[in-house]
Amino acid sequence: MNDIGVVHRTITRAARADVDALAPFGVSTLHEAMGRTGLMRPYIRPVYPGAALCGTAVTVLLQPGDNWMLHVAAEQLRQDDVLVAACTTECEDGFFGELLATSVRAQGGAGLVIDGGCRDIAALEEMDFPVFSRAVNAKGTVKATPGSVNVPVVCANAVVRPGDVVVADVDGVVVVPAERAGAVAEEAARREANEEDKRRRFAAGELGLDMYAMREPLAAAGLTYID
Repeated sequence: MNDIGVVHRTITRAARADVDALAPFGVSTLHEAMGRTGLMRPYIRPVYPGAALCGTAVTVLLQPGDNWMLHVAAEQLRQDDVLVAACTTECEDGFFGELLATSVRAQGGAGLVIDGGCRDIAALEEMDFPVFSRAVNAKGTVKATPGSVNVPVVCANAVVRPGDVVVADVDGVVVVPAERAGAVAEEAARREANEEDKRRRFAAGELGLDMYAMREPLAAAGLTYID
């Protein structure tokens, strides 16, 4: 899918206003607002409770057991960018830890999503540096084989292009294409307003069976109540 050994220094990021508009919404809401697309596989999990992030993607293609390109990618970060790292084949080694997090933060990076392993979890939590990873693994890596930076990658089954918006929370990770970010934020706001109305109705005791007019289709499907 990608050329190996290239770094694209110029990328088109989603508009800052659109990123800010997406930030208040949870991953579940944004996934629904995009027609149930954009989710990474659910094995990508926050490495500590409460981790969350929202920012524009600087993408990294790693070689297995080799974190060289994460150091290369750090130079390409701008304020509030998120590193999104995929690997040329499955690997759960500890590509990332406290020292790289310190470097990434100094360059303005807002966090990391990696289809690989991460370590130094206690230190990352103390720093409040959000990482979403495939695994927690103390095994270290080498710096020997080039990958690429700012190329399209497939990370945990989601296509991520440089400059797309990445949002992550306890429910998972979702990727919003840069050109759709504004429209998705508007749809997410509409969904949340609709959900607030439903929340009030549920709290008042109304059943989903009636709110969603389920009784007639359930009967047509053959559901029978027996006293």
